[in-house]
Amino acid sequence: MFFIVMFFGTMFSLSSPHWLGVWAGLEINLIGFLPILVYQKSMLESESAVKYFIIQAMGSSFLIFGSLFGYSLTFSWESLGFVFASGFMGSIFLGLGLLLKMGVFPFHFWFPSVMAGLSWFSCLLLATWQKVAPAFLMLAVLDASLVYSVFLLFCLLGAGSSLVGGIGGLNQTQIRALLAYSSIGHMGWILFASCYGESSMKIYFSIYVVISICIFVSLWALDSGSLVDVSSAGKSDSKAAFSFMVMLLSLGGLPPLLGFISKWTVISSSVTASPWGVLFFLVLGSLMSLFYYLSLFFSEVLSLKVKFLNSFTLDTWEVNNYVSFAILVNLLGGIMLVLLLPSMFL
Repeated sequence: MFFIVMFFGTMFSLSSPHWLGVWAGLEINLIGFLPILVYQKSMLESESAVKYFIIQAMGSSFLIFGSLFGYSLTFSWESLGFVFASGFMGSIFLGLGLLLKMGVFPFHFWFPSVMAGLSWFSCLLLATWQKVAPAFLMLAVLDASLVYSVFLLFCLLGAGSSLVGGIGGLNQTQIRALLAYSSIGHMGWILFASCYGESSMKIYFSIYVVISICIFVSLWALDSGSLVDVSSAGKSDSKAAFSFMVMLLSLGGLPPLLGFISKWTVISSSVTASPWGVLFFLVLGSLMSLFYYLSLFFSEVLSLKVKFLNSFTLDTWEVNNYVSFAILVNLLGGIMLVLLLPSMFL
């Protein structure tokens, strides 16, 4: 029932033609998601649920306040009319509310602490499904706004989010916090892609969701909470540990894995635009993220040594549908898109 309510809230928000319906849909989504957060009734889950509720309430208040700018002038909640009427201030407050809900810089402080106390399945929903409505509504705000300063501001916030995601994950020892900072960095790329086009944003978001599902299901199988636990769990289940490492490298954007294609798409669509210098900070943040992914990968391989590599010989390779699917999606999917995407952009 709660899953149905959460799904209905997101769909209602995305299909609504006016901002009052958008706000109502986001609140319905919140009502359905909060009981899922506290399903195991632990103290950490309750704390994370309270933090998440307060942040979402603040984001909704910004959303209503921004929409009132247009309503006070046009007496209408229509999506396009209010943006043209309210101009800079209406777009800013609406964007701030959506950024707060997504956990994008400079409103990113709540996201790692909330994710640190949740189960793996709740983390998966928080990192993927709960970002769908705010991300696509941000796309609508940027498409409807004619103010260049709003466009430039959101580009800079996207670059700042990528840097925060890279710097914040360098000293993390908890996988949940590390993946939270990784999600903050990817939200910066998604926000930057929203400024330049709908297609690149959808491609990036779709690939991010696919890789995140693979990662959290791998961690659910390993049931690990810290980086040390991954190494110890990998000794008993090397295939799941190897799958998790491939997913991390793909999430960091290492070619020719699937995560590299999403970043390549965004760079190709925005390199000819005027504020292309922002791309330098986005790529710098991704390099920082890839650094701690590679550090985790090397520490994992060195800790498992020969046993880790011998477990993938043909004699001991058993049929493991999930591991095979996850590796094929990221390896072959990235190689196929490398061959197909240039013909799509020409």
